[in-house]
Amino acid sequence: MPQYNYPEIITWLEQKGIALYGNQFKILENDHPIIYKLMAYFLKDEQSAHQHNIDLNKGILLSGPIGCGKTTLMNLMKALTKSEHKFSIKPCRDISFEFIQEGYEVIHKYSKGKLYVSEPKTICFDDLGTENNLKYFGNECNVMAEILLTRYDIFISKKIPTHIITNLSASEIETAYGNRVRSRLRSMINLIAFDKSAIDKR
Repeated sequence: MPQYNYPEIITWLEQKGIALYGNQFKILENDHPIIYKLMAYFLKDEQSAHQHNIDLNKGILLSGPIGCGKTTLMNLMKALTKSEHKFSIKPCRDISFEFIQEGYEVIHKYSKGKLYVSEPKTICFDDLGTENNLKYFGNECNVMAEILLTRYDIFISKKIPTHIITNLSASEIETAYGNRVRSRLRSMINLIAFDKSAIDKR
């Protein structure tokens, strides 16, 4: 079992952040508890994950106020992720716009994979809650609710996780997507949450 030096990895991640986002990038000490949990998960460090009560088989739901650095952190985590657990980040608003143009195939694309070929992948849905219910030929559809319900089926059958970034609380997720989605999310994700008072770093 490899032993990881977390403070050293944080320094390395900060260098990565500077390369990606510029010299003003800094990892704040206040955020270390959140980052340690994310690192335990993405390094698949069983001992540390167990200490933080994180299930390595489930996905991650990272929540917190606008501008606290959620998407930036998930982008940095890609650098720690082993190839078999690699994930892509997809903004929910982009998925909604694709739905307007392409219709229901988009739900298939982000759940089961390409049409006619089932090849589901690990995806991180960014900014869940910023997309709106959209109409395709007059039919209104809660696109992300449909995708998340299908992703649950994939998680159960193929053990492929889903990651989510959002500034919604659990009750707001239920209001926006219904109690079926909230109930499925409970069994398919680990919740890692910034404090409500986390500062806007933008």
